[in-house]
Amino acid sequence: MRIAVLDDDSAQADLVCQTLSAAGHVCHAFGAGRELVRQLRRQTFDLLVLDWNVPDMSGEEVLRWVRESLSERLPVLFMTSRGRETDITSILNTGADDYVVKPVSAAVLLARVGSLLRRAYHLKPAAAKEVFGEFEFDLGAKHVVVRGATVAVTQKEFELALLLFQHLSRPLSRAHILDVIWKQATDIPSRTMDTHVSMLRSKLGLRPEHGYRLTPIYGYGYRLERIESGSPPAATEERPEAGDA
Repeated sequence: MRIAVLDDDSAQADLVCQTLSAAGHVCHAFGAGRELVRQLRRQTFDLLVLDWNVPDMSGEEVLRWVRESLSERLPVLFMTSRGRETDITSILNTGADDYVVKPVSAAVLLARVGSLLRRAYHLKPAAAKEVFGEFEFDLGAKHVVVRGATVAVTQKEFELALLLFQHLSRPLSRAHILDVIWKQATDIPSRTMDTHVSMLRSKLGLRPEHGYRLTPIYGYGYRLERIESGSPPAATEERPEAGDA
């Protein structure tokens, strides 16, 4: 999962990111509130970890902006040294999903993050398979079975297809996809992602006649969505939704 951490203490932010990265997450640290908001307008994250007292825009103000401006329910964990009961109840009532008081052990942090992600995205821990309608992903063998037939895909195609289905109907930025699938590699040609998407569309039959639409979002990324029969065709490219640009 892709996680943004807001904390102006660089040592604390590095420690949190190291803990989350070791657990398999992709972590991005931000030292100021407005910096994080700028990125939230352009990129997708799966979870936010927010400190309260940070420069130019407090964690509370960032939280209010997230709840007012983003269409989807992004899980938010507050991690701060402010531990008064009034502070905790205030932030939870503002829209935070959980609250921990510093210092926080690595085990507690991972447990809270894991709990939030499972609730938000209905994740099943250590599952051998993930099934989305007629699409079955064997996580051990890296196989995709579509309507009973195994489809030959590369490892990257498998990972990309699984990511798209895990975020069905949700726009994913190119940066998000690069982080999760190519692990922030800097030598990936710009057309590599587009080629993988095109191959998946063909191999898995992700087309309207089969009930799915996999489309680029202009200047942003991609979205996979389930469509009902008789739905009007979409343009080949979509503009970003409000809050994505």
